[in-house]
Amino acid sequence: MSNIAFIGLGNMGAPMAQNLVKAGHALTVFDLVPAAVRMLTDAGARAAASATEAVAGADIVITMLPASRHVEGLYLGEDLLAHVQPPTLVIDCSTIAPDAARKVAAAARARGLDMLDAPVSGGTGGAVAGTLTFIVGGSEDALARGRPVLEQMGKNIFHAGPSGAGQVAKICNNMLLGILMAGTSEALALGVANGLDPKVLSDIIAKSSGRNWATELYNPWPEVMAHAPASKDYAGGFGTDLMLKDLGLAAEAALSARAATPLGELARNLYALHSQGGSGALDFSSIVRLYTQKPR
Repeated sequence: MSNIAFIGLGNMGAPMAQNLVKAGHALTVFDLVPAAVRMLTDAGARAAASATEAVAGADIVITMLPASRHVEGLYLGEDLLAHVQPPTLVIDCSTIAPDAARKVAAAARARGLDMLDAPVSGGTGGAVAGTLTFIVGGSEDALARGRPVLEQMGKNIFHAGPSGAGQVAKICNNMLLGILMAGTSEALALGVANGLDPKVLSDIIAKSSGRNWATELYNPWPEVMAHAPASKDYAGGFGTDLMLKDLGLAAEAALSARAATPLGELARNLYALHSQGGSGALDFSSIVRLYTQKPR
């Protein structure tokens, strides 16, 4: 078993860390929220007073942070890399800009450290169940070292390519997810406006050419799927503002590569409009409300 430092115990990080404790690893954790740390110490982890203290003596450092500025701020601004000694492996599971991932990985290499960018797909449910998909950028050798630990938090591990590639693939996936959810919501709203039962329409689409993940596993219409956030007043799940962040990353990546993403940009504008209406903390499937709210 490994000595692992885990920094960032939010909605995704906390259950991921808990699965590592259950697997028998010696886990040292740090987060700015004391309650999040207490939850992990209750599960058997050791609390650190700072990120620097957390990484002391670690075989593997794992971070799960909100955005690029937090990752760069921790590793470069606070110079956490200076306190990590080779041959420690560094794994960042945050979803951030590919250029930010490459920048931090280059700084790690300059200190003789292997680093992986390993953003995840699967949501909070996957984090709890240990069935996440890890989309990894970095060297094959570094991934071979990290794979046994990643497998204790996830079910699928894909090597997308060199540093930053994991972030590119994750951004592409989430851009498509945002487009699909907005399109599914629009189609269901159109059907209901014309007198169709949303569950019947969803069942038809699920067996027809319009089938997609949203209609089959994460339906945005309330009471169509009991387990979906839509049937829980859009609580939990993947927040609208998080989707908006990822669509913004897609827009940045498109600009950097001079690629055209017109549907991605349209989806970003729709989620921005939805967020500005006060729904930023709701699950992203609540985008359906844009199509069902009556004009004043």
